[in-house]
Amino acid sequence: MSFGPDPNSPAWQILEYLQRNASATIKDLELLLGVTPTAVRQHLNHLQAGGYLDRREERAGVGRPHFIYAATDAARELFACRCDVLALTMLQEMSELVGEELMGALLKRVGARLAEGYSESVKAPDLHNRVQEMAGALGQQGVLTDVSKGESNTIALKMYNCPYHELAIEHRELCEMDQQMLQQVLGEEVLLDDCIMDGHGSCSFVIRKGSRATLELET
Repeated sequence: MSFGPDPNSPAWQILEYLQRNASATIKDLELLLGVTPTAVRQHLNHLQAGGYLDRREERAGVGRPHFIYAATDAARELFACRCDVLALTMLQEMSELVGEELMGALLKRVGARLAEGYSESVKAPDLHNRVQEMAGALGQQGVLTDVSKGESNTIALKMYNCPYHELAIEHRELCEMDQQMLQQVLGEEVLLDDCIMDGHGSCSFVIRKGSRATLELET
C-alpha cells in the first residue's frame, strides 16, 4: 500500500493523528473521522498491511482487552521534509572536509539566512501571534506544528516531524541551528526542551516572554 499526502484521505488523517500523538484507540479514531468502528477498522487494516501501523493489546481492569495503534518508522518516513539530495550530499561532504568547528560556524550563518526568510512572514507585534505566524510558515514547508501557552509566561512551539531528519541523526548541530533561527525570528529567548532525536514524539521549543532585553545584553 502506498499513497501521497492527501489531507482529505482518512488514512492520511489517521497517520497525521499518530504523528502528533504517541498512540490511538479505535474510539479516538472514530471521533477523529466521524465514522463507524467498522470503517475505522478497515482503514487500520489497510495501514497495518502496508507496514504503517503497529498494534498491541492492552487490558484495563475487567472486561475485554482493546487494541492500541502506533505509527511505524515507515509511517514517520512519510512525514519527513525531504532535503534536496544535492544539498544533503554537499553538507555531508562539507562536514568531513572542514571539521566540526567550521561546520558549526557555517550552520550558524545558514540559520541566520533562514531567519531572514522566515522574518518576512513573522511580523505580528504580539509574541503569541508571532509564534503562530512562525508555525504557519513552517507548515508551508511541510512541518506539523502546534502552539500552546506554557507556564511561567512561556509559549511552546512543537514540531512533530524534523525538516532535516536524515542530517540531524548524525549532526545534532542542526537542532541548535533551528533553536537559534527561531530565537532570531521571534526576538525572544528560545529553549529546546524535547527533541525527536532523543526519542521524544516532537521537538518542543519553549519561548520565554519578556526575554528580549536579556538577549540584547548577551549579544
